[in-house]
Amino acid sequence: MRSRTSLRFLVATALLSLIPLAGWWSWMRNGPLTTEATVLVKKGTTIDQMADQLEAQGVIRSASLFKLWARTRKLQLLRGEYTFAPQASLADVAGKLKRGEIHYTNVVITPSMHAWAIQKRLKDFVPEEVFWTFWNSPRLTRTAGFPDALSLEGLIAPATYRFHHALEPEEIMLELVETFRDQVRPALDGGLFSPYQTLILASLAEKETNLPEELPKVAGVYAKRLQMGMRLQCDPTAQYARWLTGDLRFTAPTPEDIHRQHPFNTYAVAGLPPTPIAIPSMGAIEAAKAPLITKDLFFVATGEGGHNFAATLNEHNRNVGLYRKEIQRKRKAPKHT
Repeated sequence: MRSRTSLRFLVATALLSLIPLAGWWSWMRNGPLTTEATVLVKKGTTIDQMADQLEAQGVIRSASLFKLWARTRKLQLLRGEYTFAPQASLADVAGKLKRGEIHYTNVVITPSMHAWAIQKRLKDFVPEEVFWTFWNSPRLTRTAGFPDALSLEGLIAPATYRFHHALEPEEIMLELVETFRDQVRPALDGGLFSPYQTLILASLAEKETNLPEELPKVAGVYAKRLQMGMRLQCDPTAQYARWLTGDLRFTAPTPEDIHRQHPFNTYAVAGLPPTPIAIPSMGAIEAAKAPLITKDLFFVATGEGGHNFAATLNEHNRNVGLYRKEIQRKRKAPKHT
C-alpha cells in the first residue's frame, strides 16, 4: 500500500512540475504569424480588448494566457501602432507592448507643397473628406496664429513628422499647425508687410523660382508692383485659381487660366491673393520680409533654371523671345540614349 501511495505521489509531483514547464513553453514557442502584422492600440483600449484583438489577428494563440500575464505584470498599454514579425513568440509580443515600441512613419512636408499635395501626403492618416474639413477650420487657423485666414494654406510648417496610425486625424492636423505656430509664425514679424501678407508674398516667390539666390529679387518685383498698384500677374496664382475651380491639372497656366475672373488670379485682380498658395521656405520668408526692390518690374525664365529680370516691357519682351528660342532649341536637340 505504501509503495502505491509513493508512486501516486511521485506521479502527481511530476505532473505538477510539468505545469510551469508547459507555461514556459507556451510563452517562448514560435507564434502563429506567417507574415508581419500591424496592431493598433487606440485610445481607451483595455487589456481584454487588446488580448482578443491579438488572438483574432493571429498574432498570439491564447488571449487567456496574455490576459493572465498582463494582469500579473500590471501592463499599461501605450496607445500606438505596433508591428510584429512572423513567428513572434508570446514573450516577444508582450515585451514589445510593455516597452511601448511604437512603430512610426516619417511624413515629410516640404516647402512649395500646396493643399492638394499635402492631402495626398497625409492620405494614409487623414481621410480625404476629413482633411478638407480641417483644412477650412477656423479653430485650426486660429491655433496657427491667423484667425482670419480662409484656410490652412501656408499655415503648415515644413518638417519631417513622425506619425502612427493610432492617432486621430484631428491630432495630426493639430500637430501640423502647432509646429507652424511655434517655428514659423515668429519669423514673420518685423518685415515690410504685415505677417500674413509676408507669408502670402513668400509663397508667390517660392512657387516662382527654385533658386534661393533669386528669391529676394522675385519678392522685390512683386513688392514694387504692389507699391505702384500694378497687377502682380503671377502665373502660379492663375494655376491655383484653376485648382480651386476643381480642375486639378497640374500643368502650366493656359490662356483660359490667365483670363479667369477669380480672387486668386493676380492677372485678373489687383493686390495679393487672399491666402498663400503654398508652403514657403524660410529663405522665401526672409526674402518677403526684406525684398530686393530695384527698377525691375518683370522676369521670365531663361530655360536654364533661372530667370532674366527687366525694368522695361521692351527689355522683358526681348527676354521672353530668348526664352522661347531656348525652348525651341532644346526641343530640336537630339536625344541621347
